[in-house]
Amino acid sequence: MQSLWESTAGHTGFESLEGDLKTDVLIIGGGMAGVLCAHMLHRRGIPYALVEARTVGGGITGNTTAKLTSQHGLIYQGLIRRFGAGLAGKYLRANEEALEQYRKLCAGVDCDFEERDSYVYSLDDRRKIEREIAALDHLGFRAEFTDSLPLPFPVAGALRYPGQAQFHPLKFIRAISKGLHIYEHTAVRELGNMWAATDRGKITAEKIIVATHFPILNKHGGYFIKLYQHRSYVTALKNAADVGGMYVDEAEKGMSFRNYGELLLIGGGDHRTGKKGGNWQELRDFARRHYPGSEEKYFWAAQDCMSLDGIPYIGAYSPGTPGLYVASGFNKWGMTSSMAAAMLLCDLVEGRPNPYAGLFSPSRSVLRPQLAINAFESAAGLLTPSARRCPHLGCALKWNACERSWDCPCHGSRFSQEGKLIDNPATGDLKK
Repeated sequence: MQSLWESTAGHTGFESLEGDLKTDVLIIGGGMAGVLCAHMLHRRGIPYALVEARTVGGGITGNTTAKLTSQHGLIYQGLIRRFGAGLAGKYLRANEEALEQYRKLCAGVDCDFEERDSYVYSLDDRRKIEREIAALDHLGFRAEFTDSLPLPFPVAGALRYPGQAQFHPLKFIRAISKGLHIYEHTAVRELGNMWAATDRGKITAEKIIVATHFPILNKHGGYFIKLYQHRSYVTALKNAADVGGMYVDEAEKGMSFRNYGELLLIGGGDHRTGKKGGNWQELRDFARRHYPGSEEKYFWAAQDCMSLDGIPYIGAYSPGTPGLYVASGFNKWGMTSSMAAAMLLCDLVEGRPNPYAGLFSPSRSVLRPQLAINAFESAAGLLTPSARRCPHLGCALKWNACERSWDCPCHGSRFSQEGKLIDNPATGDLKK
């Protein structure tokens, strides 16, 4: 199973790291966030190295729906209610600045960048949409209401964000990674005080950025309780509709739509990793009902780290680990969040002030309702009897019949039927 992006992008072909290495900044993880950090540090003339366990862009980035937008669901009314208009405005500005950076970088890159309006819709609650428009108006952002969309079902209302964008993420990442100091097939097995051990050597650095999707260091930061992972599914259809923009349902288990060339990408079937959900069957049933003449050309799944409060964790890994930084918890909006993360982290490693450091600080309060849910799932996973247990923290694994994988409902690690690691935070295969 390869995504549309993986099937239509070239290979990077970076060598693996043999032996030891010393550098100013070590970046662990070659997804969008890590590569953008490397790109920015390279342009600033700061010595760095990026190591990736597999291939650049071959993990979560290769499975995104690749929307570049500040529209992250109906988030802004909630941010204003919980944190105030000041913080909500910062979140909006951080993502708008990230979008503008993509515009600048994509101007010189063949990555199918296209300006598109972005919509969030509700099937049954017009008031939710109206409240979000009022929240955005309060923050000074122009958004528009509509109840007419080119989708095959009626909506109670929708909110249009003008001037957003979409692109081919792997064409982009292949282009900007050329000439960077990157090592592929170089997995970090252990992380210490300003050093990282690989299978073939040791890397020492003055600063380390952990951009591994889910943070791999357990004993600091409490990420195993601050994050959970969520799976969602995508099908790419030929001979379907051209919907013109990018669309997402405000409901947690709703559907998303966007086009790429002659293909219609439909997302949905969501569930917490290790739990049951609609997966591709839900999307295929929808396509048969609404696009009966369509043909599925690609299908894939994505995995997202979800934070406690809807804001990513970007900044110092923990108060007790100076020089160690993290980017995680992108909440299904990894493209703009990756750019915001790279801009912030590159300032932090240089000691520059950044207006968004407090907003994204991983050390902010964890007293959120989701914390109790995460704690319950972890306890249940530890107490469930099972012969198959995750090497991360010992939770019982669940068999995912749809994807034929062993999934951890506690923290989201996934393994093949044979026990090979697919998704972290685990750093190795299942023991036989």
